[in-house]
Amino acid sequence: MEILSGSCRLGLWHVHVYWSGNTIHRVRFATTGIDGDVPTPVRQFCAGRAVNLRSFASVAIHDDTPYSRIYRAVQEIPYGKTATYGEIARQVSTSPRVVGQAMARNATPLVIPCHRVVAAGGIGGFSPAIEIKQLLLDMERKGVRKGRISPRVNYYIQEIQ
Repeated sequence: MEILSGSCRLGLWHVHVYWSGNTIHRVRFATTGIDGDVPTPVRQFCAGRAVNLRSFASVAIHDDTPYSRIYRAVQEIPYGKTATYGEIARQVSTSPRVVGQAMARNATPLVIPCHRVVAAGGIGGFSPAIEIKQLLLDMERKGVRKGRISPRVNYYIQEIQ
């Protein structure tokens, strides 16, 4: 199957998405855009709508490696919520440092919402810029406060809490 690519805006940034069918192969953040389509749910999420991106398959979760287990745990963090590196580490029986390394290597941010993983005493890191992580967290918190969570996402949040 052919891999498609395109970008959409997220604040001052562009989100490049490489995808085929229902599988996201790569997501990256850049200062310039690329031509092409982006799946509608990703575009809606980047526009500030509370969209559940778990319906997409991620190439990052393809086996039972430590990173894949971490990515699956991170997918369970509800929209508008956060978990610490330590909390994720305890869930998958590893160290917070390994969780941080997995987040740094996450090929499909947004689908594997690594921006929701924070340090115990602060926001933690994010590539290519910490401002993107803060933008995403603020956007989600604002959506939760304003009640803009769609019934489908709300059901999902209630289901996993």
